[in-house]
Amino acid sequence: MDKDVSQELLDVVDENDQIVDVKTRGEIHKLDLMHRASHILVFNSQGNLFLQKRSMNKDENPGLWDTSAAGHVDSGEDYLTCAVRELDEELGISGEVPLILLFRLPASSQTGMEHCAVYACQYDGPLTLQAEEIDEGLWVSPEVMSQRVKDSDPGLTEGAKLIWKQYCGRYGASSWIDTLSG
Repeated sequence: MDKDVSQELLDVVDENDQIVDVKTRGEIHKLDLMHRASHILVFNSQGNLFLQKRSMNKDENPGLWDTSAAGHVDSGEDYLTCAVRELDEELGISGEVPLILLFRLPASSQTGMEHCAVYACQYDGPLTLQAEEIDEGLWVSPEVMSQRVKDSDPGLTEGAKLIWKQYCGRYGASSWIDTLSG
């Protein structure tokens, strides 16, 4: 899978998340233009969150811990389709796992100028980590994740910190099971 990701076509969007242009990923990042991404928080039945350690070969945030799975929304794609695709590509979780839209975040410097849709799912099956994207993975309790964010852990991406703060602000730092029933 040696494709040049800088040539992927992405939609350029405005502050209201309306499409205004189509450019390559490389151009969008170089020009700091607003675009779209989906993030997925994968919880197991014990309420632990899966974190991925981004590959050292990634063009952004190499070697940092990030949300369970994430990716740019391709031009013409919607957020949910992207989330399903990223779960399958990065973690080997196929489309039959239901995703719940938790919230959206506006584009900002913390999100890398990405409007983000944040989804969650519960999954206890085996994970197949995509070697080109992920160096390793780790299950953490909500308490551990909250402490890492509170300590502004430099090993976490800014996006992961922001998403966890938003998640806790909306649902509390309790377990995923409580989120489903709440």
